[in-house]
Amino acid sequence: MNHESSPAAPAPTAGRKPRVAVLFGGRSSEHSVSCVTAAGVLGAIDKDKYDVVPIGIARNGQWVQVADDPAQWSLASGAMPEITASAEPVMLTSRDTAPELVVAPAAQVPQSLGNVDVVLPLLHGPFGEDGTLQGLLEMADVRYVGAGVLASAVGMDKHFMKVVFESAGLSVGPYAVITDRQWQQDAEAALQRAASLQFPVFVKPARAGSSMGITRVTQPSGLRSAIEAAREHDPKVVVEAGINGREIEVAVLQGRGTEPTRASLPGEIAVQPGEHQFYDFEAKYIDGAAAALSCPADLPADATEKVRELAALAFDALGGEGLSRVDFFYTPDGELIINEINTMPGFTPISMYPQMWAKSGLPYTELIDELLFLALNRKTGLR
Repeated sequence: MNHESSPAAPAPTAGRKPRVAVLFGGRSSEHSVSCVTAAGVLGAIDKDKYDVVPIGIARNGQWVQVADDPAQWSLASGAMPEITASAEPVMLTSRDTAPELVVAPAAQVPQSLGNVDVVLPLLHGPFGEDGTLQGLLEMADVRYVGAGVLASAVGMDKHFMKVVFESAGLSVGPYAVITDRQWQQDAEAALQRAASLQFPVFVKPARAGSSMGITRVTQPSGLRSAIEAAREHDPKVVVEAGINGREIEVAVLQGRGTEPTRASLPGEIAVQPGEHQFYDFEAKYIDGAAAALSCPADLPADATEKVRELAALAFDALGGEGLSRVDFFYTPDGELIINEINTMPGFTPISMYPQMWAKSGLPYTELIDELLFLALNRKTGLR
């Protein structure tokens, strides 16, 4: 069948709640962050309105049915949560009527977990946020929350997202890209290109998030070790010149139907003086006192409207769907320089994305409901 002309996936049967598969864990270095995000969603989603089926993805890629227990997937115990593989893996199959989850124990008859109306993929990083999972869900003809294949892939890659932003007329800071091939062929040339940027620089894996593998480097002698640290997460590395500016974030939400893209009030991250030189992984997830969000950010009225406008522009330029968080630098001379877009931002109740929407009048549970509404009401296939 030509997918372009295929009918939309069936809507939930009248008289029953929509069935939501909450998918989390994954193969990336952000596995545990994904679990923490899921803990927040599982604790807040309206179970009077939705039938929720939690599905974990172990680090080996296996899908398993897991407990609907927010505490198990949170940081309450002090340990990073982990999905373990099982002798009873779960598969998502495509049926004529609707996608279906099936438990498939070895050498036993598969057992159905029932149909799925929509997937809420709370995965961060490669093999979850980069278009790979989205492609699988498209093949299964199942609706899902968030960006599609291309937008997810481009939004995951800090190199190609900058190319898209520049083509849309957004201001992007100076940067250098170091591919695996370039590093293997001539590391010295790559180091020279990186050293030509204004210090301090930030050395980042091109396709990782949650500040994994990022190093702030103050002089050229620190570049090699920082690049090697980033390459532990991704063979492709982006080196960005440090920008003198305040870090301003905007939460973006797709408009309903043909309505325009929505942008929250802007927020500002303030990293408290101490051990954290920037908003790193520890500051985001471990040290609760390390950073604070100010929303709305203390900006002139015209800058507030401008950054919201630019955030919506970035979302639309990427072809975003569902949600994104867009990050900017606001310089002392009033310029707004885009840093990056995150198509599946951290989504715990204390994460910046939900907090900004809460400050803008859309509470956490209602935000989850809105995202599911958008996913359930968009067609599958090409759009």
